[in-house]
Amino acid sequence: METYSFLRELADSWALLILTLIFLGVIAWAYRPGSRALHDDAADVPFRNNDPDQARQDGAHQ
Repeated sequence: METYSFLRELADSWALLILTLIFLGVIAWAYRPGSRALHDDAADVPFRNNDPDQARQDGAHQ
């Protein structure tokens, strides 16, 4: 079997299965129990320094 045919067959079957399982694993990891607090914290990151004066003072002290 030539290399191209082998790689094509591999990509059509096993690689698709492996990538599907990885995708489902990432989705399951994102929606796992107990991750809500982490997602809420990450969602609040842009709003942590709402006061521009406070942000400037924090930057000056560092």
